[in-house]
Amino acid sequence: MKTIPVEALNELDAAIELAALAREIARHDKLYHGKDQPEISDADYDALVARNRAIEARFPQLIRADSPSRRVGAAVAEGFAKSRHGEPMLSLDNVFSPEEFSDFCKRIRRFLGLSEDEALAFVGEPKIDGLSINLLYENGLFIKGATRGDGAEGEDVTANLLTIPSLPRNLAPPFPERIEIRGEVFMEKADFLGFRAAQEKAAEAREARRAAGEKLGDSIVIPANPRNAAAGSVRQLDARITATRPLKLLAYAMGAASETPAETHHAFLDELRRWGFAVNPLSRRLDSEDVAEAFQAEMGAGRAGLAYDIDGVVYKLDRIDWQRRLGFVGRAPRWAVAWKFPAEQAVTKLLDIEIQVGRTGALTPRAVMEPVNVGGVVVRHATLHNEEEIARKDVRIGDTVTLQRAGDVIPQILGVVLEKRPAESQPYAFPQACPACGSHAIRDGEDVVRRCTGGLTCPAQTTERLRHFVSRRAMDIEGLGEENIQTLFDAGLVKSPADIFRLHQKREILAGFEGWGERKIGKLLEAIEARRIVALERFIFALGIRRIGEQNAKLLARHYHSLEAWRAGMIAAHIIGSEAREELGSIQGIGPAIAEELIEFFAEPRNLAALDDLAAEVAPLPVEEAGAADSPFAGKTMVFTGTLEQMTRDEAEALAERLGAKVTKSVSKKTDFVVVGADAGSKATKAAELGVKTLSEAEWIELARS
Repeated sequence: MKTIPVEALNELDAAIELAALAREIARHDKLYHGKDQPEISDADYDALVARNRAIEARFPQLIRADSPSRRVGAAVAEGFAKSRHGEPMLSLDNVFSPEEFSDFCKRIRRFLGLSEDEALAFVGEPKIDGLSINLLYENGLFIKGATRGDGAEGEDVTANLLTIPSLPRNLAPPFPERIEIRGEVFMEKADFLGFRAAQEKAAEAREARRAAGEKLGDSIVIPANPRNAAAGSVRQLDARITATRPLKLLAYAMGAASETPAETHHAFLDELRRWGFAVNPLSRRLDSEDVAEAFQAEMGAGRAGLAYDIDGVVYKLDRIDWQRRLGFVGRAPRWAVAWKFPAEQAVTKLLDIEIQVGRTGALTPRAVMEPVNVGGVVVRHATLHNEEEIARKDVRIGDTVTLQRAGDVIPQILGVVLEKRPAESQPYAFPQACPACGSHAIRDGEDVVRRCTGGLTCPAQTTERLRHFVSRRAMDIEGLGEENIQTLFDAGLVKSPADIFRLHQKREILAGFEGWGERKIGKLLEAIEARRIVALERFIFALGIRRIGEQNAKLLARHYHSLEAWRAGMIAAHIIGSEAREELGSIQGIGPAIAEELIEFFAEPRNLAALDDLAAEVAPLPVEEAGAADSPFAGKTMVFTGTLEQMTRDEAEALAERLGAKVTKSVSKKTDFVVVGADAGSKATKAAELGVKTLSEAEWIELARS
């Protein structure tokens, strides 16, 4: 057929040809990359790509999601856009023994109200050590892909993912109208070693050029392990670089979907294969939890011989309806767990013990060691936890120590090789004063941690609070890493979180810093401006209040809904016996120790002043009522008491929260409903005294279903 010149094409003909080119080029990609059986020459292939590019240049409105040009992509000038997941990509809880796995199964049975003799079928999947990604398909067509990020939103890396040959551009029908597929991008061990060797060679050549006087940009990164290599490759700003990296993709889970394509997880894996995804062939359905230990041992024994790194096995409850009933707690599903392999160990020399001061004043010892390779990662530092741990293990500077990466992640010292201890060694004396400000460092009561008493006058605590404030899981301000925070603090430009949002007034001063060009300053100020509006839970977590982690911050945000209400509630809770203190103590998940930390934080005038100063610069978004707008429980406060018959207490409370209710532990004047089960006690009595509406279990279920 005669080819029509591009300039003579009309829009309809162009659309038809672009669709044909996308299919043809994809077929040749599969033959070349997937089967090593090319049917055309490189020149003919390049001609097809050039034709596609020329048509798209004339008709940019017709560029398709599966376009060959998107498969390689072009350089991105200003980093990655954010992409919000339809369903959160949360973390997995870990277990390390058969006993811990058994406890996990018991929690499932207790939540679902199952008997001990009812088998729990799981799917065991080797846990590949790579980069988790979320792939969105609409009407069978790949639309975009993103990294996990903070769980709610990640980096849009669509162009980079399109360079991976094994990523399906289209799903084989039938398929849901809209579905998120979760997977892992990874690099096999042999490919990693070849890639690392090439990077090292390039770095040596670069250093030679630098030594000869040539001005060069950033140095070449030498990744420590395949996981880092895969993550760095996917996060390249130029997708053409990603295209040169030997990346692979395995799919393993489903996110948000317009319909559930299977009733069990192992059936869903079959659907993934049918749609064109690679699925780990070692994944196996286990008829009961009793066979999990044998499967774990089998995977551990064969671990070294696999082409890729794994650090454990993920066990997922097979029944998807049970998965949905179980839901999530905190940042992890109740229906899945990662059973990690024992940590790899090594021996090295302890050169020094450094004392780091955290944002809450905690003095934390860190071991400085001769570099040693542990499980493919070069380790130079390890945690020593606290002074009691040092004394218990009698760790001394100069000792030869046994080291492991706990859960294959956090390095820690197991013990000392006493026969190699130097004769002149002395027990380590933990400092009684803060190394940063010289203030007394004390231990309160039974607290194992020694803390600096300098408070906000301690520069280490201030800078650590600032680093926490801007960190990815807090305010997530790009460009304000550890080094830049220290630079701004030392220059007197940033002493409090609010100062960060006033940096636009110091632009001329910033321009005088070495290495701070106009481009860097502009990007930093843009990133700061973008965080003036932030989720309330992030704002609370970013304040760095002791014991207020991400989950507790989320509980507080959901309960109080707005910064103003939370602030007022915390101040009022200072009065013993007040309704505000009773309300704080009734929040499910907020115990006495956490409540006390909150009360103490708001009782300090300097903290309150810093909070109000920050609130003048940042507008935390009020938390919208969860659940359906017409739910009778949306925004209501509920208490469950007594024994329920149709569902467990845990399941009922989780359902109430999904419907938008706030579930608390105690009854007060602010309680809207008390659900009364069998053998209800004092809570039902108090509800009657206060005139709080009570519901039977049947009434509660009927309303929940309405």
